[in-house]
Amino acid sequence: MCAIGAFSMTKLRYFPEKTITFASNMSIQANIPQIAALRKEVEGKLGRQLLTHVHFVALSDAIETVLREHISPTTLERVWGYSTRHYDTVSHRTLDVLARYAGRGSWEEFCQWLAQKEGGESDFFTEGIMAVSSLSEGTRLRLGWQPDRVCEVRYLGAGRFVVESVTNGSLRAGDTFSCLQFQAGKPLYMDCFQREGEASRENQRYAVGRENGLTLLEKTEG
Repeated sequence: MCAIGAFSMTKLRYFPEKTITFASNMSIQANIPQIAALRKEVEGKLGRQLLTHVHFVALSDAIETVLREHISPTTLERVWGYSTRHYDTVSHRTLDVLARYAGRGSWEEFCQWLAQKEGGESDFFTEGIMAVSSLSEGTRLRLGWQPDRVCEVRYLGAGRFVVESVTNGSLRAGDTFSCLQFQAGKPLYMDCFQREGEASRENQRYAVGRENGLTLLEKTEG
């Protein structure tokens, strides 16, 4: 089953029972769900997913054009978990610039907006965990892990998922698996994994994000 771990928050209001602090000179853990949400906002502003080095160069150029501020493509790759150097943190300044590029003010203002947002991701941001029991049949999830793996899965019900699309990974559309929950920053263990067109093998397991866990965990439209 999927691993369960702690996700602590202190100070800035995010959920009634949880809070989080961000000091202006600190580095922030790159795998928290708020950063995954910011990545989604930035991609929406840019109008594309960021999957290759060329895409990060384009984002760097766009930020310089819009804000007259420079963030290198390699720094941006750290935020998206694209870098192969396995950085664990992102600078506060980088998050501030990305939040402003996305039209959400500062990083703190973005987190406050996210906390007040109704629906969407708010149901699984608590503890950085998405429980499968909270999903409806047909719900689609977007998952990512280092260095540049992205896949979309659809919930079939009864704890079972089917892979619908894959970018830069060895999973295939049509693969099915079971799990009970997903957690940002933790590996995803797919139980009862079955490859479409191949004979079922009892208790076959498949793991992704074994070193750095999921760097992207979000619901998608449709």
